[in-house]
Formats: sequence, structure tokens, C-alpha cells
Amino acid sequence: MCRKCPRLARYLDEVRCAHPEYHCAPVAAWGRADARLLIVGLAPGLHGANRTGRPFTGDASGTFLFRALARHGFASGADAAQASLLGARITNAVKCVPPGNRPTAAELGNCRGYLSAELAQLWHPSVRRPRCVLALGHVAHRAVVAALPDELWGTHPVRPAPPVFGHGAQHRLAPALWVVDTYHPSRQNTNTGRLTAAMLDRVLARVAALLRK
Repeated sequence: MCRKCPRLARYLDEVRCAHPEYHCAPVAAWGRADARLLIVGLAPGLHGANRTGRPFTGDASGTFLFRALARHGFASGADAAQASLLGARITNAVKCVPPGNRPTAAELGNCRGYLSAELAQLWHPSVRRPRCVLALGHVAHRAVVAALPDELWGTHPVRPAPPVFGHGAQHRLAPALWVVDTYHPSRQNTNTGRLTAAMLDRVLARVAALLRK
């Protein structure tokens, strides 16, 4: 098991002692490798993905997200524990649960190679049909931009200025690759109304439209 991040490794050990029935290990991506939509979250939730071993499964964030995915045809049902993903794949910028759900910059950097590999699998210079990355929150957005394959920038000696996060913003990074942003479906956002079901519906409708092009 990966122990690149001493703080996260210690925290996993502590949680494993308190909850021996939990997954308590890095959480791998979920969904078909050839999916055209890659959904990127922040990190596994303590009592969600860290418990079940599957991203956005077993907590309120996953419930909110999967209800929306089901409404737009990206999941077979609203219950993440029972549903299958349809044309979508879900991962996190950091694979291990962080204390307080707040990974450090170093921890994000340590996991960047895994996210880069997932993005490279999604995008290839020969791809013609659109692909889309849905970034759940500004930290996931920044992690995606930092992890994008070098081939995206072609012969540019310096990468262009990175796209700025904004809920509902869409960024075309290559002829066949889009990054779309939404607020993270955390309880902090959904309980305060910062992110509503209607707001997430509008973003997913835009993602679906981009993938139909």
C-alpha cells in the first residue's frame, strides 16, 4: 500500500484501528477505463469512500451526486452502492482520506502522477469524439489543470495561463477535451444552498451537450 504521505498514512492507521471494518486504503477510480466523462473529486470521505472503497459511495456527498448523475443518464440509479456508472468514471485528486478532508499541497503533489495517468487515459491526441472532465470544486480543478498531460500544450514553450475555476465554467483545452467546473457536493455546500440540485443539473446538462458534439 502507498505510504508516500506520512500524515495520511498515520491517519489511515488510526482510522483502521477505530474502524477495522473500513476499507482504509487508497481508493481507486471507479468506472470503465474508456469512459468519456471523468469526474474528479477532492479526496475520499472518512465515512464514505474510505469506508466502502469506492469514490462517492456511502455518504451524503455521494447521495447528492448520484441522484444528479442518474437524472442525466450517467448512472443507472441514484443509490451509489447499487448503481453502475454509464459512460462515466469517478476518481479523486488525492486517493487517501485526509484529516478534516483537507489534503496539503504536498499530498496533492504526491498523488498527481495517478491523476495524470487517468487523464492521459481519457485524452489522446488521436481522439476525435469529445471527452470531458468534471471538476468537483476548486481544489479538484487546480489538481486537474496541474496534472494535464504535456501533449495538450503541443509545441508551446510555456503553458498558457491556467483556466480559472468558476461554478458552471467550461474550458476547452484541446479540440476534443473540455474541463467543466462545479461546486463540490459536500454537505457544507448543499446544506447552505451554495450548491443546489438545480445548479448541478444545469452543469451536467452542459456536460451531456458537450459529449454529444
